Amino acid sequence: MLPALWFWIVAAMLAAYVALDGFDLGAGIIHLMIARDDAERRQVLNAIGPVWDGNEVWLLAAGGTLYFAFPVLYSSSFSGFYLPLMIVLWLLILRGIAIEFRNHVESPVWHPLWDLVFAASSGLLAIFFGAALGNVVRGVPLDTSAEFFLPLWTDFRVSRDAGILDWYTILAGFTAFVALAAHGALWVAFKTKDAVQARAEGAAKRAWWLLVLLTVLLTSASFGIQPHLVESFRAYPWVYVFPLLAIAGLAGMARARGRNAFLSSCAYLTGMLASVAAGLFPYVLPSIGDAASSLSIYNASASSYGLTIGLAWFIPGMLLVTGYFVYTYRHFPD
Repeated sequence: MLPALWFWIVAAMLAAYVALDGFDLGAGIIHLMIARDDAERRQVLNAIGPVWDGNEVWLLAAGGTLYFAFPVLYSSSFSGFYLPLMIVLWLLILRGIAIEFRNHVESPVWHPLWDLVFAASSGLLAIFFGAALGNVVRGVPLDTSAEFFLPLWTDFRVSRDAGILDWYTILAGFTAFVALAAHGALWVAFKTKDAVQARAEGAAKRAWWLLVLLTVLLTSASFGIQPHLVESFRAYPWVYVFPLLAIAGLAGMARARGRNAFLSSCAYLTGMLASVAAGLFPYVLPSIGDAASSLSIYNASASSYGLTIGLAWFIPGMLLVTGYFVYTYRHFPD
């Protein structure tokens, strides 16, 4: 019971991170396309300015919770994914300093440099996060000691000798890129006015058509390469509520405007991530070719005593964090 509860807690925190920090990444991806001069770029940055760094708290909290609740998974994944994790760390650093350093020097070279860094780091983060999720769905070559190593790429085929990047994880990364670009465009359209708002709405509409196609392709590919997804959806019909939520969110992104369109995008992202979590359950990291070596909530979790004590501290902590975020967003002017 407790390992399952913590599985869904980690999944919920990751979904919160994607929905919240995802629009920051999306704003970075699109801001060079929709902002034509420095004043318009400041509008985009102001749209995320009061909350972008706070949103990243959810990533740190999810990582800390993963370390506490599933230490075997944490140690295995952080060693096996060492290279991409270092790349993600550098991208997070570059994205943060691009936002902070941009306005420190008035120069015709300084601003464009950091705008480019902001856009590039945001786009690459979206791709790497999507590829990381693709690796979890596909599985990794775990041995009996719960250890593995993946090169950055091999022959781009889905096999036991696959690398971090293959055709499936690249598809997942590209889908994440487009999804977060649309997510960010809807947020910018919600928070800006006039020409920037109109261009953001146009970018969201164009991204929506591509996102529909990619969602269908990625879903079909996921069920094809990971048999456990099919087994889970057959065994637990109630989990179909999550893909239905994603479909409803996708429809809302096309039909709604303003706040409702952005909330529809949040529903799409949440539905997609929850579908993955429900489909993989009880696995937290499947093994390619040898299901017996897979990490699940049962062989990767901490002791029952530790999970119980952790829950007693986690609940009040999350109530405080949630209260802080509610206050921040309620007082962030429209």
